[in-house]
Amino acid sequence: MRTVGSNGEMTEKALREAGIKLISKHGFEAVSLRSLASEVGIQAGSLYNYISNKQTFLYQLLTDIMNDLLAELNDRLSGLEDPRERLREFIALHIEFHTRRKDEVFIGNMELRSLTPRHRAKVVALRAEYEKELCKIIRDGKAQGIFKVSDETIASYATIAMLTGVCNWYRPNGRLSIAQLVEYHSELVFGSLGASLKA
Repeated sequence: MRTVGSNGEMTEKALREAGIKLISKHGFEAVSLRSLASEVGIQAGSLYNYISNKQTFLYQLLTDIMNDLLAELNDRLSGLEDPRERLREFIALHIEFHTRRKDEVFIGNMELRSLTPRHRAKVVALRAEYEKELCKIIRDGKAQGIFKVSDETIASYATIAMLTGVCNWYRPNGRLSIAQLVEYHSELVFGSLGASLKA
């Protein structure tokens, strides 16, 4: 058990980290607020100063990760017009983000079912926003004769599924670096779209 000070911001950060650790290991339903408080080293009663209930905690966790992903994507694509460049940046960001925040991604994929219908709809809407960015890249590339696909939406779903799969088996001490994973997956994605990495 580790004890945190009275600093509210530090406690909130500690609760978030503990929640990610416990939920990714045991699953949302198995984690109680009492166990979360114990993990951080605070009294269960004081937990409600930071978390109103488990559902809200999970919802905030999943919206935070999607908002962070969308913000990073916006930064990476800012000022880029060429579909090839935009797709390369999308692939790199997706792999870098999903390996860097592997446990959160795992929770997002496994515990979406644990959200209330209203909360789930909001998280799904954020995911759709992210998917639409990729679909637009593919659509623009198709219009310019770069990508050869019959259905941009299906192509974007397939691409995201392939890229997200990396976080299921990636290990920091594995034989491939993140840069190598990005390069290999860029070749796979571009090949699946009937395009070469270079113009």
